[in-house]
Amino acid sequence: MRDLKNKLTSGKNTKNIQTRKGKSFGYQVLGFGAGGGAGNPFIVATGGTITTSGNDKIHTFTGPGTFTVCSESTTDPANNILSYLIIAGGGGSGSERGAGGGAGGYREVKNPVTPYTASPVDGYPTPANRITVTAQAYPVTVGAGGPVSSPYPPYSYGTRGASSIFGGITSTGGGGGAGALIASPQQPGGSGGGGAHNPSIPGAGGRAGGSGNTPPTTPAQGDDGGSSPGGGAGGGGGIGGCGQAGTPEPGPGGKGGLGLASSINATPTIRAGGGGGGSYGGAIQPNNPGGLPGGGGVGGGPGPTPGATNGTANTGGGAGGGGPGSVGKTGGSGIVIIRYKYQ
Repeated sequence: MRDLKNKLTSGKNTKNIQTRKGKSFGYQVLGFGAGGGAGNPFIVATGGTITTSGNDKIHTFTGPGTFTVCSESTTDPANNILSYLIIAGGGGSGSERGAGGGAGGYREVKNPVTPYTASPVDGYPTPANRITVTAQAYPVTVGAGGPVSSPYPPYSYGTRGASSIFGGITSTGGGGGAGALIASPQQPGGSGGGGAHNPSIPGAGGRAGGSGNTPPTTPAQGDDGGSSPGGGAGGGGGIGGCGQAGTPEPGPGGKGGLGLASSINATPTIRAGGGGGGSYGGAIQPNNPGGLPGGGGVGGGPGPTPGATNGTANTGGGAGGGGPGSVGKTGGSGIVIIRYKYQ
């Protein structure tokens, strides 16, 4: 019987056979490494404060930063679509019977592959809202809350919060609350700031609130601010509803618009409430709640009642309007939260 093994290792053509076999095997290894394997099914990324929930990774930015995608999914394109919550800074409030600030714009998208309870304004059904990532760095801008326009006295109004931006999506800052007794501008924004008493305006001396969802988005990123009838100031708008109108002299201001809850960070959290309007004066009035829970500041009242409060940091809440003889406050800063499947 012939020994086939020995025949393959000896004879005239032995060298050529071995050489070809070795080269062929080498090409197969290179081919496998370049694309013949299983690929990467999930995103790998860095940036912000990172936590996990089940099979999802969560990146939270409370200030400016960079979300860096080190590698994208090469096997499932759906895993490259991010879930996100982008909230802008809330508007500041007016001084001296001033109006509440509007909440910062609120924009959310929930990719169905990430199991959590989103807010009612989930924008995933609109394809233009979706952020699909590749391996690169993405800057993150977190908007600051708007301050009051100037120290009190003199009379002053709140200014708009700053926008938050990520992946080509912008949430607009909340409109500032109007100040009483001055020609303060009506302020639109993500949610609009409230209106305040102004006797220079013909009629009852009232003023409408600013418009929310400005510029417009689908779904809407916020609601309108409340008006003043010539007495208490209007509350700032929130993502969950318009600010309420103030009451006639000498009544309190209107409540701030409500916020909405999302569990994108694994804990149901209500954000983006509007600030309460400041009271007009007269008899002691209760403070006017902001869009609480939701980060909206409380409107100030006269007498021994507590003064106005700022919007809560990293909620986009609007500031509460100042009561008689008191200064306006600063809106709450925004936040950016990113979530995706990582295993």
